[in-house]
Amino acid sequence: MMNGASSSSDKDFISPAISDNKQNDKSDTIINSEGFTSNDGEVEYYEKTYSNGDDYGDSSKSTVWRRFKDSFKRADHVNTNIHGSAELELNPSQSLVPEKGASLKRDIKKRHVIMMSLATGIGTGLLVGNGKALYTGGPAGLTIGYAIMGSCLYGIIQAAGELAVAYPTLTGNFNNYPSFLVDPALCFATATLYCIQWLCVFPLEIISAAITIQYWNTSINPDVWCVIFYVVIIVINMCGSAGYAEADFFFNTCKVLMFAGFFILGIIINCGGAGNDGYIGGLYWNTPGSFNGETSIARFKAIVSTLVTAAFAFGATESVALTASEQASPRKAIPSAAKQVLYRIFAIYLCSIILIGFLVPYDSSELMGSGSSSVHASPYVIAVASHGVKVVPSIINAVIIISVLSVGNFSYYSSSRILLCLSEIGYAPKFFQYVDRQGRPLYAMIVGALFGCICFVSASSEQETVFTWLLAISGLSQLFTWCLICISHVRFRMAMKAQNRSLGELGFKSQVGVWGSYYGILMMILVLIGQFWVALFPIDGDGKPDAENFFANYLGFPVFLALYFGFKIYKKDWRLFIPSNEVDLISDRKIFDEDILKQEDEEYKLKMKHAPVWKKFADFWC
Repeated sequence: MMNGASSSSDKDFISPAISDNKQNDKSDTIINSEGFTSNDGEVEYYEKTYSNGDDYGDSSKSTVWRRFKDSFKRADHVNTNIHGSAELELNPSQSLVPEKGASLKRDIKKRHVIMMSLATGIGTGLLVGNGKALYTGGPAGLTIGYAIMGSCLYGIIQAAGELAVAYPTLTGNFNNYPSFLVDPALCFATATLYCIQWLCVFPLEIISAAITIQYWNTSINPDVWCVIFYVVIIVINMCGSAGYAEADFFFNTCKVLMFAGFFILGIIINCGGAGNDGYIGGLYWNTPGSFNGETSIARFKAIVSTLVTAAFAFGATESVALTASEQASPRKAIPSAAKQVLYRIFAIYLCSIILIGFLVPYDSSELMGSGSSSVHASPYVIAVASHGVKVVPSIINAVIIISVLSVGNFSYYSSSRILLCLSEIGYAPKFFQYVDRQGRPLYAMIVGALFGCICFVSASSEQETVFTWLLAISGLSQLFTWCLICISHVRFRMAMKAQNRSLGELGFKSQVGVWGSYYGILMMILVLIGQFWVALFPIDGDGKPDAENFFANYLGFPVFLALYFGFKIYKKDWRLFIPSNEVDLISDRKIFDEDILKQEDEEYKLKMKHAPVWKKFADFWC
């Protein structure tokens, strides 16, 4: 949590009644208010309550050790008011879990939102996992796979944004929409699998960091690095940091600068201006080829095999809509965030993948999955190092390690808050609602820490096998989450129509309507079918079913089915979906005044009509 100089003494907030009751050891409250100055000159405040009987707020009677020990006790009440940028704002998952009894005021700075939309979530999927995807799919297969998944995201963000503005205070946000819009069993299965996803991403990112660091040193046991990274992430989450938001902004800036530098250097290398190989051009798209496979079926499989990796790489994109919905003007912020995500897909994902395909042949022995080298590096490092460029590969490798660890830190933070959220809405045991005086969901964090221990398989010869299994669980979970967001949006619109509610009540309406959600649903179903086929009949197989490969690449689906039918059996509710006329459109929903919204739209159109050309240009593109 945040630390800083107290804006006033604790004694100023102690009432006489509290002082009198202190002798009776009653758990009265002392409000400790701390003030901080943000980068923009704003003041941030954090208020929390402690038990009086522990002398927690009295520094003259409490040692550092006692204050530390007492911080783990259950908080009777936490009231958090945050003005300006803060730790919670750069973690989209915090939006998923409003703490019980908490009142959050978010005032997220635009520079944070822009950088989040550009770089948050960029980690293992793009920077490390693409090595195996390139090896199995070839450069063209990988590019097509990312383009297919990227085409779905605009509609998904629009749908998530519409529902987020309509239900701004709903506990769980997109994890909870299906419970009253579609079916509680689907909600339970998807939300639980989403939690499992982030629990698995934590060790996955640490394993990725250990794999990446082997580029410099293979003599040191990888578990040594895992211990270091594991402890650092746990300590950060236990102690908190007032500068978490700015640190995440710094990490994302490093990612963006790395990609900008990679584009420039990659083009120079390809044109023969740097390195030892002269002009390369489209050599690797011809030899060994643009697709991995000799037949049309094999090439189609190559494309399908990249889709789950692409889904995992795009993970957490849906949270951008939640962040935008918390802005002062979500009706303007959500379309802007959706455009920025499209730019991110094109500029960072597709362009860098195409450039990788021009610089790294898909049959390179250094790519993950090739099995012909003891050391496998990120394709971004290989793209520069394999052509004789010095120093720069180490810089890229260092940024990659920072990137995967930042996502690992985010995933550990998110998984514990999502588990707390599941407990709040009744989908997990109540003891996960234990929140200490520093706002930490301790029992949920313990579960996340235990899952993190999976990272210590990095010293095993099966390191990449475990990586594949964790990636499969996480990637498929992302598909289910996106699909349920779209289904929830369609069902919401159907319920509005069935109950004769006007769409004018909505503070924001998806710019692609329900058709964007229908497209997302169709594509997610087709991807799941295609992944089932590739998982059961692998590319490099002999045409016979491979059970081990199936579970290594499709494990998330059996888990989803077990959760879904388990919930159905337990609740004895066999409805496929909630009828449209029975959907609750009142509880937790914010109903907007249609006339006021129309007036705002007219005022904005008039304002833009008389705006200078550059402002109109910025409004259209940004």
